[in-house]
Amino acid sequence: MNNRIPDRALSRQDETTLRQWLSVFAVAISAFAFVTSEFLPVGLLTGIARDLHVTPGTAGLMVTTPGVMAAIFAPGLMIFAGRMDRRSVFLLLTSMLLASNIVSALSTNFATMLIGRAMLGAALGGFWTLATAAAGRLVHMSDAARATAIILTGVTFATVIGVPLGTFIAGLASWRMSFFVTGGLVALALIAQALLVPSLPSAAALRIADFARLLRRPHVRLSMLMVALVFGAHFSTYTFIAPLLQQDFSMSAMTLLLLAFGVIGFFSNALTSVAVAKRLKTSVATMTALLLCALAAMLLLDHARIGEIAAMLMWGVAFGAIPLCFSVWIQRGTADLPEAGSAMFVSVIQVAIALGSSVGGAIVDHAGVRADLVLGCALAVSGLVTLQRLAAMERPASVAALECECSPSVD
Repeated sequence: MNNRIPDRALSRQDETTLRQWLSVFAVAISAFAFVTSEFLPVGLLTGIARDLHVTPGTAGLMVTTPGVMAAIFAPGLMIFAGRMDRRSVFLLLTSMLLASNIVSALSTNFATMLIGRAMLGAALGGFWTLATAAAGRLVHMSDAARATAIILTGVTFATVIGVPLGTFIAGLASWRMSFFVTGGLVALALIAQALLVPSLPSAAALRIADFARLLRRPHVRLSMLMVALVFGAHFSTYTFIAPLLQQDFSMSAMTLLLLAFGVIGFFSNALTSVAVAKRLKTSVATMTALLLCALAAMLLLDHARIGEIAAMLMWGVAFGAIPLCFSVWIQRGTADLPEAGSAMFVSVIQVAIALGSSVGGAIVDHAGVRADLVLGCALAVSGLVTLQRLAAMERPASVAALECECSPSVD
């Protein structure tokens, strides 16, 4: 009797089901809600600063505070969660995000606003740690990179629709209404998670020793530095893009430009997801160099509207792909400790956001927005130098592996 399983049946077992893909889209919707909430103040900065009686630089703390909290909670919350089902953690974090948007919308002073933003940061750190680490668990292993790209598409959609929509709603009604509408989006994401995300039990709790193991690896340390520099280059400047653009564009024109920034970023993410698996290093180098060119163009093309539009579109192409490129880079470098690597990755990004936006805010208040662009350019150049050092570090290992393959075997 032949008990052999047909090849067709085996191939079906190796395929990701529709239900699994729907769970990925549920997490992508949540990513959209989180990123929209995180960067909503970027387009509303001037109005919030005026109504809550603070300077634009101080208002930048609405981006800094979530970054600090997320940096702390990315590893801390995952250690505290232990072996708790990751689906339950997803639901708790998204509920906290909903409460954050309500607190922010009802804020009558800047201190209350920062409390709401701190709640967002606490939820954000845990969410991104789970989202990038869970991508490979929601689908078949062969589809893990694709699942990651879909989840990160939620980030791009947030810049395509979320931030410009918040600016548009604020123009029609108020910045408070923008936070309320975003809260409705978070509620939708919570329902999608509850209906579509399966149970994700954790076989082992994340330990502090796991982070120590990763930090002992030179390649991981240098990779995290590169991530911090490039994300710092983006967020030290993008956080204060509204005051810069308002010098040359109307509110409606600025909204359209931010929308174009997101649209082109979406296509950049989609196209890069095809190439990133085979040409990861080239993708990272290209997008970081493009970010540098965009920041330099914004600095040099002073008040030239066509030049600023071209620079913003170039910036959108770069940052549309950068999160995906770096996420895949870190996943490959920490494949044996995915949750620890993901938590460290998220923490480093949030530190970069917090430091970038706070230092950028101080520069904006004391020297102006264009001086802030000089900082962004310097950080981007440093990121490229770090990538070159990583490439030099990998080269001897590649040569050694090739020599091993080519050497004759000894019986």
